[in-house]
Amino acid sequence: MTFGQKSFTPTPPEKGSFPLDRTGVCRKFMVAYMTCLNENDQLNDKCRDVAQTYFQCRMENGLMAKEDWDKLGYSDSSNSNADKIPEQK
Repeated sequence: MTFGQKSFTPTPPEKGSFPLDRTGVCRKFMVAYMTCLNENDQLNDKCRDVAQTYFQCRMENGLMAKEDWDKLGYSDSSNSNADKIPEQK
């Protein structure tokens, strides 16, 4: 440490941990979201529906705590994309 330098105190995330998808269960949804971002100059508002399907996959597979769509910022769609998720094989 340098004299006068403030020490950094890390704080945990507000919602807890976000486990890695080590088995790749939701990989195709993640790739679809990343592709959407690349095609839209990194503007995430144009990829909201793709992100919602990714979150839905994570919640269904225990990689994310189940939350209401309102709390995740999807109050306007209220689970409209949940029907579009194909079954996992």
